[in-house]
Amino acid sequence: METLGLYLHIPFCLGKCRYCDFYSGAFGESVRKEYVSALCRHLAALAPRAAGYAVDTVYFGGGTPSLLEGIDFLRILDTVRGYFALVPHAEITAEANPATIDEKKATELLAAGVNRLSIGAQSLAENELRALGRRHTKSDFLHTVRGVIAAGFTNVSADLMFGIPEQTPKSFRETLEGMLALKLPHLSVYGLRVEEGTPFYNERDRLPLPDEDSEAEIWQAAVETLTAAGYRHYEISNFALPGFESRHNLRYWLRSPYLGFGPGAHSFLENVRAETPRDLTAYLAAIRAGNWASLYQNAHRVGGKEEIDEYVMLRMRLDTGVDEADLARRFGTTMEKEYGDFSRLVSAGLVTRRNGHIAFTERGFRVSNAILSDWLDFGEV
Repeated sequence: METLGLYLHIPFCLGKCRYCDFYSGAFGESVRKEYVSALCRHLAALAPRAAGYAVDTVYFGGGTPSLLEGIDFLRILDTVRGYFALVPHAEITAEANPATIDEKKATELLAAGVNRLSIGAQSLAENELRALGRRHTKSDFLHTVRGVIAAGFTNVSADLMFGIPEQTPKSFRETLEGMLALKLPHLSVYGLRVEEGTPFYNERDRLPLPDEDSEAEIWQAAVETLTAAGYRHYEISNFALPGFESRHNLRYWLRSPYLGFGPGAHSFLENVRAETPRDLTAYLAAIRAGNWASLYQNAHRVGGKEEIDEYVMLRMRLDTGVDEADLARRFGTTMEKEYGDFSRLVSAGLVTRRNGHIAFTERGFRVSNAILSDWLDFGEV
């Protein structure tokens, strides 16, 4: 059976961080309870679309999924088990914010079937956390990590950000040192994007952001420090110890199928991309009415040149890059035919071509947006 991933959006948080443009908000307990019921109904209703697929990854994203209770996770995952072909040892991830999960709740999540946690640290510097609008401290994060490990979680990831207000190369190195001391098997390192509609966007002209040289030094520190510590830089923003790569996130880069549930979730199935509207009130109303069609909007079949470009764009995010034989087998084409001669990029040390794979070097990763934009004419990637 072909495998399938499930993405379950949990749109609740204690309050919006100043940089966040994900669909989420602070809602009351009654709304959260109704949402869990609605999500289960949505899963049951769409399950026939997954006939013939084996589900091997489930991802609770947000928002802050760890605001749900253990019994909520159990109910949702029991619904998944009841309506989908969930394989043994499926990777089941829940995002968590520090101070919203402790050893007791982590134990409940583990019992419900969650076996991987992704904790949003962002930084271990108190001033940087305040600048981001985070509602946790360094101490909260460390307490959370100790609690989830004591509960029995062995597959734990933490998110870090670079290029954030008040950050310096020195403060970032201190954050990295603190992270390495925890011996977590997976770390994500994302660059701040100032998105329209966020407080940061309104303040963009006066944010105390690191300059370009400092940001480059921070990125270099992340790559050198983590690879020296044994982490594989397997995706442009992700580092893992051997065997701890995020199987669900790899689905996105490999264009493997997944179904999304909840407001703002996206799906990719049988080469069709679609989305669920970013409106919790409308989502709950549609579930109550059984109006499933309204939850599957902007469906678009990806094909032709667009499919080739999408394949290349996503594969080039991985350290393995584009497999030239696979490209030829799928599309009957070559990189040169689609994008022209790129030998100058190889000569410049930005791209490698070896063993049938074309991939970015570490230097190339740093400027990959510019290179991909030039190749694909997508605008900013």
